[in-house]
Amino acid sequence: MIIISTFFLMSCESEREKENRLKLEEQARTELAAENLPISDELEWENQRVAEENRQAAELERKTKELYNRYINNSLSQGATPYSSCFGGNKSCTNNGCSEIKVNAPKDSDVIVTIKSENQVVRHAYIKKGYTYTFQLPNGTYQPFFYYGKGWNPEKEISSQSCDGLKGGFIADTQVGKDDPQTLNNDILTYSLILQKSGNFSTKPSSENEAF
Repeated sequence: MIIISTFFLMSCESEREKENRLKLEEQARTELAAENLPISDELEWENQRVAEENRQAAELERKTKELYNRYINNSLSQGATPYSSCFGGNKSCTNNGCSEIKVNAPKDSDVIVTIKSENQVVRHAYIKKGYTYTFQLPNGTYQPFFYYGKGWNPEKEISSQSCDGLKGGFIADTQVGKDDPQTLNNDILTYSLILQKSGNFSTKPSSENEAF
């Protein structure tokens, strides 16, 4: 009896140990899964974020290429005033005292010229590469700005000090230059614009916002 009883107790203890071991293993698996779940979710979110960023970048590249192909060979007619809704058209000078500003465009770039008086655009015109345009102005002090580029996009938004929602601009090789204010008194002021190989123009650097 003693031997049998002792064997029975040892057998029961082994079953308990096995049961406890299985419970501990199950608990360990559950805890491990719980610990890994946030990491798995974070990795999945990060992968989704990267995939979305790549998709957006590819879409932006596609649209940019589409706009480039659509407008790179587009230009306006000589002497056009694309911002007339904001700045008005060009007028002839009927004053007793008149001057002129004559602009010779570069041979390899179209240019929009704006003429400012007291920081307001009073004349502007699109000049095709290799062409010349002459502005007539009452005697006074004026500052010219030169916006160069290739490929005219009529829907491109332009930063402007004067007008909200100003549209129309170049899509490639853009550059903005300016000269100092010039006082004219029955004078003819001529600019012959030259695009240097370095990419800089003979005029001082400026910005779209300052030019418009």
